[in-house]
Amino acid sequence: MTLQAIIENPQILLQTSIDDRSLQLESLLGIGAYGIVYLGRRIYSDRLYAVKLLTNLKASRHEVDIQAHLSGHPNILSVEKIVHEADLTFIILEYASEGDLFGAITHSHHGLVGNNHAIRHIFLQIIDAVQHCHQNNIAHRDLKPENILMFPDWHIKLADFGLATPQATSTEFGCGSTFYFSPECQGSALQSFGKMKGYDTKQNDIWSLGVILVNFVAGRNPWKRASMDDPTFAAF
Repeated sequence: MTLQAIIENPQILLQTSIDDRSLQLESLLGIGAYGIVYLGRRIYSDRLYAVKLLTNLKASRHEVDIQAHLSGHPNILSVEKIVHEADLTFIILEYASEGDLFGAITHSHHGLVGNNHAIRHIFLQIIDAVQHCHQNNIAHRDLKPENILMFPDWHIKLADFGLATPQATSTEFGCGSTFYFSPECQGSALQSFGKMKGYDTKQNDIWSLGVILVNFVAGRNPWKRASMDDPTFAAF
């Protein structure tokens, strides 16, 4: 079974086992730019994991190295193991049983929007996770509710380090998600500021934190893009 065949039809791996046949892939959780994520179950313990099949080895190795460098913090998603099977590479990760923060904000049954105690509890954890990244000279660059995973008792863990960088200044403009990146991250889109040589990656993370906080309080994004072309941002 080739990687290309799996990329074309991710379902073909379902009900197969990896890691010396001890971990069964039971369902498809999601497909990203650098990997396909499955729900895995340990056959002998029934413990659940998120199992990521790497589809871009160079980019994914960068992500794994950064996540391993940041491991050990209670609000950073842990890498449990890396498994090589034939020509395939899998990362076994903690499984977030409560989904992600986006779902917690958008689905009213979670009771998050308007719950100031829960908002404060979660947001302080996000700040702790980002501070840990910055203290280790890593900027995440893709902070958004979808990359903040939920665990019982409003515990969160930061995930998806595919765009993270040790560079203090970056010229990779437009890196991240348009709702959340800063005006400076848009680069050439900021015509009124002239040609930009780069943007501060950590300050870009701080901007994203502010947008996430608005999400918490209002239950929606403040604007589609932090640009004067966006009427809501222009009014801001």
